[in-house]
Amino acid sequence: MDTTKNPWKIHSKEIRYENNWISVWHHEGLNPAGTPGIYGVVHFKNKAIGIVALDNEGYIYLVGQYRFPMNRFSWEIPEGGGPLTEEPLATAKRELLEETGLVAQHWEEILKLDISNSVSDEEGVIFLATGLTQETPEPEETEQLLVKRIPLEEAYNMINKAEITDSITVAAIQKVMLMRYEGSLNK
Repeated sequence: MDTTKNPWKIHSKEIRYENNWISVWHHEGLNPAGTPGIYGVVHFKNKAIGIVALDNEGYIYLVGQYRFPMNRFSWEIPEGGGPLTEEPLATAKRELLEETGLVAQHWEEILKLDISNSVSDEEGVIFLATGLTQETPEPEETEQLLVKRIPLEEAYNMINKAEITDSITVAAIQKVMLMRYEGSLNK
């Protein structure tokens, strides 16, 4: 198998739905077995950005909000979308301030991920932010947020108890725990 070649033969594609954040593409063609098939792809017009804000005492900041698609409340690291043309770090700085009021002195990109690659092309970038100072949050009008500061280990335990299920948050916290275990993280 050639891992660089798409095994699908696409005959047609069209946008079936579009808004400011996504477009939904309908593809028709031949699937890898050579029989007619369809594929729907959600194209994201932004890159997903997540921030693990870690203070000097080993605490991180979680943001809680109601997530419309899931129809439930969700605890997450600060995260948001940034235009594909914007540097991810600029988005991360803006999102951290917007959602928590925190400003970080030190930034490190720690992880890249494909959010849900079976149905979307959304890419994510996660940063570790340290050297934190508190300013005033600037939430968007569509956001109703709760912010809490908890020990990193408690957030990790929330993942193990399925109290945190957001994929970006799960990957980010596990990455920071791994960094701590490997000794590449001081706290």
